[in-house]
Amino acid sequence: MSQVGINQEWINWIETNLKNGCTVDMLANIMVSKGFPLQTSVQVISDIQQGRPLNKTNSLVGGTTSSGFIYEASRVPMDVNFIDTSDRRVFIGTKVERPVIISFDNFMSYEECDQLIALSQSRMKSSRVVDNETGKEELHPERTSTGTFFNICENEFITKLDRRIAEVMHWPMENGEGIQILNYQPGAEYRPHFDFFPYELKGSQQHLAVGGQRVSTLVMYLSDVEQGGETTFPDVGVSVVPKKGAAVYFEYCNSQGQVDPLSLHAGNPVIKGEKWIATKWMRQRKYN
Repeated sequence: MSQVGINQEWINWIETNLKNGCTVDMLANIMVSKGFPLQTSVQVISDIQQGRPLNKTNSLVGGTTSSGFIYEASRVPMDVNFIDTSDRRVFIGTKVERPVIISFDNFMSYEECDQLIALSQSRMKSSRVVDNETGKEELHPERTSTGTFFNICENEFITKLDRRIAEVMHWPMENGEGIQILNYQPGAEYRPHFDFFPYELKGSQQHLAVGGQRVSTLVMYLSDVEQGGETTFPDVGVSVVPKKGAAVYFEYCNSQGQVDPLSLHAGNPVIKGEKWIATKWMRQRKYN
């Protein structure tokens, strides 16, 4: 039995996210960021997962009754319907304010999508995730795709994309990690996760030392998917269907360095067809 006071709001949040496929580690990371001790968080989540009774009170030991994240104005303007970059007019589709989620209808041309896939195919390897304790990248059953990376401005074509991405994300190009390419075959998925690095975890420190926290993500769809493969935000009920040439942007770190737990997202399993995407992560400072 857990020996910690925890209110019903936290219990409901844990139960909902366990049903959505989140792991104990993922949820513990969020609770730690809100002031709960790590061991206590893991124990409470495990008890709820296993159906063991909790010693509930109306008070909290650490944490707050809400995320505490302070929303600021979106870096990408939300009062316009398109963004003119140096080489392309990109039209905005869906807009969500909390968390900031913006879809783009025509971020890349079909020809650019095909070219990026062609450049990637001979470089693909099994995708990895960052280990919470060591900070090293390792294979994990939560992520069943293959992928590769391009260095910033690796060639003329990648330079053009890096520039367009920075202009749409309204963030310095030098703060971006290299474009990541991912391929999902039928059944492949990426279960609910966060793109930011939890500050309190040992494994995050080596990543935070290089460019600081991740602040925003752009997922670019390089192919249509016949069925499945949506990018979902389970805590806010938003689901983005992959569409060749389109993209979805989201933010999760404000100017104070706070991270937004509502940015939890997943890549749903591909049911029919295959999914190709390109991902760009932006950091607080120059990434090198």
